[in-house]
Amino acid sequence: MARLSLILSLVATLCVGFVVQRVALDLFLAEEFEKSEGQLSLYRSTVVAELERHSHLTHVLAQDSFVMAALAGADTGALNARLADFAARAGLDAIYLMDASGITIAASNHDKPHSFIGQSYAFRPYFQEALAGVQGRFYAIGTTTGEPGYFIADAVREDRAETQGVIALKKSFGDLETSWANAGEQVILANRDGVVLLASEPTWRYRVLSPLSAAQKQDIIAARQFLGQPLDPLAWTSTGDGQAEIAGAPRLHLVAQDLPDGWELHYFANNERAVARAWLATAVVVLLAGSALVLFQVQRARRIGRALRRAEQEEAQLRQTNAQLAVEIAERKTAQAQLQATQKELSQASRLAALGQLSASVTHELGQPIAAMRNHLAAAELNPKGAAGLGADLNGLVARMEGITRQLKFFATSGKERFEAFALQSAMDSALGLVAPNLEAGGVTVMRDMAETPVLVRGNRLRVEQVMTNILRNACDAMEDEPRAAVLTVRVWAEKDCAAFEVADTGHGLGDENLQNLQEPFVTKRESGRGMGLGLAISATIVKDHGGHMTAQDRAADCAQGAVFRVTLPLAEAATGRGAFAAQRKDIADE
Repeated sequence: MARLSLILSLVATLCVGFVVQRVALDLFLAEEFEKSEGQLSLYRSTVVAELERHSHLTHVLAQDSFVMAALAGADTGALNARLADFAARAGLDAIYLMDASGITIAASNHDKPHSFIGQSYAFRPYFQEALAGVQGRFYAIGTTTGEPGYFIADAVREDRAETQGVIALKKSFGDLETSWANAGEQVILANRDGVVLLASEPTWRYRVLSPLSAAQKQDIIAARQFLGQPLDPLAWTSTGDGQAEIAGAPRLHLVAQDLPDGWELHYFANNERAVARAWLATAVVVLLAGSALVLFQVQRARRIGRALRRAEQEEAQLRQTNAQLAVEIAERKTAQAQLQATQKELSQASRLAALGQLSASVTHELGQPIAAMRNHLAAAELNPKGAAGLGADLNGLVARMEGITRQLKFFATSGKERFEAFALQSAMDSALGLVAPNLEAGGVTVMRDMAETPVLVRGNRLRVEQVMTNILRNACDAMEDEPRAAVLTVRVWAEKDCAAFEVADTGHGLGDENLQNLQEPFVTKRESGRGMGLGLAISATIVKDHGGHMTAQDRAADCAQGAVFRVTLPLAEAATGRGAFAAQRKDIADE
C-alpha cells in the first residue's frame, strides 16, 4: 500500500510539472509576444516613413518650370543637372522625366553608363497610373540597371490641360535590409501578391509566401517586375496561434497588414528564451513538489502511528458506548409507546373541535332564514292586508332552511351535491331578494351592473347564493350608523375563462383587518350578540370548493369610503377542468 502511494505521488508530481510547464510556457510566450509587437510596430513605422518620405517630391517637380519647359521642347541640359542635384541631396537612385508616350527625355543619371534617357517605361504600372491621374507607386527590379527599387510617379500638366508627361523617382530600401540583418532580426516585407521584396536574410528575397495564381504570374511578366527571378516558394510554414516555422526553426510570428500598397510586414521572433524560462520554472516547481512529497511521507508515517494509538482508545470507548446505547434503545421504545398514546388523544380532541365548529355553523346558517321569517311575521302584523302572500314566503323560507340543512351536511364533508350550470345574475337576484328586509331596514340603495348575457358557472347554486348572501349582509351591517348615504353596488361580469361578481359598500371599510383574518372562524367586527364571525369562513370554504378565489380590499381613494368584496369562479366551459371537476370526482369517490 505504501509503495502504491509513493508511485501515485510521483505520477502526480509529474502531472503537476507538465501543467506548470505548459502554463509557464504560455505566460512567457505572451511576454515575448508583447515585446515582439513593440518591435514590429517600430519596424512598421520605419517602412511607412520610408515609403512616404519622398512621396511629395514628384508632385512638386510636376509643377517645376524646368520640367514643363523640357516637355515643351526646350533643351534638357539644365533639367538633367537640376534633377541630378535633387537626387543627390535626397539620397535617391534616380529622378527622371518621361513624355506622354513613356520615353525618358531627362534623368538625373544622364551621364551614367545605365542612363534612363531614351528608355521607354510605358509598360510600368506606375507610369500608367500617373497618366490616369493618380500617383503611381510600384516596386520592381530595374530593367535598365538591374537594381531593385521603389518607383513613385506623378503626371505633369500645365494649367490642368492634358497630361504632357510623367515625372518619376526611384529609391532603394537597401538600408532597411542592412539594419534588420545587423540587429539579428528575421523580418520580411512582402507585396500584395506575397512576393518577398525585402528580407533580413538575402536568400529569402524574391521568394513567394504562397503559390502564385496564373493571373498573378501574367501581371508580373507584363510589368517586367521581377526579371530573371524564378519566384520559388519560401521554406516556411505558419502553424497558427502566432507560431511559425521558417528555415527549419520554430519562431513567434507577427504580421502587420495595414501598410500602403497592400504590403505586409512579417516579423519572426526567437522563442528559445521563453522555452528556457518555462523549463526553469518547471524544474523549480518539480523540486519543490518533490521536497513536499518527502515531507508528506514523513508526516504521514507520524499520523499513522498516532492514528493506531487513537484507534485502541476509541475501541475501548466504543464498547462502553454500546452498553449505553442498549439502555437508550429500551428507553426510546417506552417513549415511542407514550407518543402513540398521546397522538391518539390529540386526534380525539381534534374531532371534538371540528364537531363544535360544525354546531356553530348550524346555528349561524339557520339564523338567516329564521331572521327573515321574523321580518315577514312582523310585516304581516303591521300590515294585515299584505298577509295573503305570507304562506308562500314562509314556504320559501322553510325550503331555504331545508336546503341549508342539506348544505351544512354538504359543508361538513366538503360537499356531495351535484354541480349544475346556472347564471350568476339569477343567483345574485335570489340573494338580493333574501336580504331585501335588511336593505329596506337600512335604507340601502342598490346599484346593479350585471352583464346582459348570462354568465354561466358550474357549481351548487344554493352554496353560491349562500356566499352572496353572507357578503351582502356583511355590507349592510358595515353601512349601519354611518353618516354617508348607504349605497350598495353589485356587479356581475365575465372575463376570459372566469366569471366574477363584486359587492361594494359605503361602510367603514376593512380598517386594519385583512381578508385572511376575517375568514378565521368566530372573528367578527359586529357588536356582541349580532354575529358569530362564521360567514366569511364558510364563504371562503365554498368558493375554494368551487375552484374560485375571493378577495377583499378598501375602495380606491377616488371613490366613496367602504370595502369591495370580489369572487371569481371558473366559467361553465372551464369549470370541468378546475375545482368543480375536482369536487365532482370527490363526490363520486365518497359515494
